[in-house]
Amino acid sequence: MLEKFFIEDFEIGGDRTFIIAEGGVNHNGNIDIAKDLIDEAVKSKVDAIKFQTFVTEELVTSYAPKAKYQEINTAKNESQYEMIKKLELSFESFQELKSYADNKGILFFSTPFDLKSAEFLSKISLPAFKVGSGDMNNVLLLERIAFEKKPILLSTGMATLEEITEIFEFLKQERVIKLLLFHCITSYPASVSKLNLNIISTLKNLFNVPIGYSDHSIGIEIPQLAVAAGAKAIEKHFTLDKNLPGPDHKASLEPEELKEMVNRIRFTEKVLGSSTKQIDEVEKQNRVVARKSIVAMRNIPKGAILSKEDLGVKRPGNGLPPVKILHLIGKETKVSIDKDVQLRLDMLH
Repeated sequence: MLEKFFIEDFEIGGDRTFIIAEGGVNHNGNIDIAKDLIDEAVKSKVDAIKFQTFVTEELVTSYAPKAKYQEINTAKNESQYEMIKKLELSFESFQELKSYADNKGILFFSTPFDLKSAEFLSKISLPAFKVGSGDMNNVLLLERIAFEKKPILLSTGMATLEEITEIFEFLKQERVIKLLLFHCITSYPASVSKLNLNIISTLKNLFNVPIGYSDHSIGIEIPQLAVAAGAKAIEKHFTLDKNLPGPDHKASLEPEELKEMVNRIRFTEKVLGSSTKQIDEVEKQNRVVARKSIVAMRNIPKGAILSKEDLGVKRPGNGLPPVKILHLIGKETKVSIDKDVQLRLDMLH
């Protein structure tokens, strides 16, 4: 697999972080709220907006329990099926949202949670597919998505390294060559002490693909640290209002927080700079002042054989660099050289 790849014009794995505003189901089943989320994502200057596409009957049984955070944040007397059904948008709504986002100039994609949704999303020209942690080992879904030959962004929450390796090999067999793995802790909210950002470098070394970080912690600090730890993409839930009813709002950012998170990530990128070693223009000027050159430590007559005692290094650094000094010992001088004069190669035989 390739270490870097493109989602449309955006290089994944380069020096600029790919930032995804995760609208998820924070539209509460209302397309107008979803459009407002797109508007806020544009204002925040993220690179993409993402939602979640599902057919409730294809996703969950009538008797599936809620997660604890869902029990806390939603009605106590409803099942997971009933909760999710209220958050479902039609395929026609997603088609409309895709067009709306295109007109706003922001990348749009969505996570399919079932095969029918994957089939639908494959028809509306998404630039990439995101697969959530709950489906990271769902080979039927992954097989269908891989068929599209689009970039795949795969979350790895709740997975062991052995499970990630197994699915990585499966995707290689499916000829997926554009893959980003998201480190993720599937807990809402995720405890800071359990985020384990060091796994980002572990995943990079093991799989040699870009690694992202899907954040479920409270606040905006952790994504910035994840970028410093090597994350090439950040995904973060956001909402119009944390007090809205629904399972994910309280662990999401509000618009102003999302803007600040983006600003901090961009600041972090400036500090991190390029992975290529470069000499700044100011450094080039300071090299002359701060570095040293080879000079005569005493008056040296013409025809002398240079010894170690004849030579030393002093500022400024615009002459022969000190690294060359051992090569000059034993050379014969063509001319006399006064003390403190910088040596040149044309002074020697």
